[in-house]
Amino acid sequence: MTKEQSQKKNPVLDRIETIAAPLCNAENIELVHVEILGQGRDTTIRISIDKPGGVTLDDCADMSRQLGDLLEIYLLEMNDYRLEISSPGPRRPLKKEADFERFKGRKVRIETFEKINGQKRFTGILKGFKKGHVELAADKDTRSFLLEQISKARLA
Repeated sequence: MTKEQSQKKNPVLDRIETIAAPLCNAENIELVHVEILGQGRDTTIRISIDKPGGVTLDDCADMSRQLGDLLEIYLLEMNDYRLEISSPGPRRPLKKEADFERFKGRKVRIETFEKINGQKRFTGILKGFKKGHVELAADKDTRSFLLEQISKARLA
């Protein structure tokens, strides 16, 4: 099982997303990505946020304060952790159908859970999301991936 597959089945990760999403919506900020790294005293909760025009350091600090307070109240099972809030950066992860439409025309890298025609990594120009498939133009060819086949997708 890959890190991404195990992250998806993590109930604590789901709870963090459930806690963070309403706060982000209230602040007109997009919750881009949530991950948990490490364990025990070395646990880091990493959250990427974005908004039109990009997020500022003040946005990150404000979200860190607010979300930190909420996690202390609603995430009692986690004692020691470090909370990191940041922008998704230039290699922004793509996860939702809307992401694949929004960044149409941009160069992306896609990794699949299983090999497709002998490979798991693909790079090309994103053509968008159509009929349940992510479409990628690469080497004069258009490839199509079901969202469930993709383990990781990022802007390149």
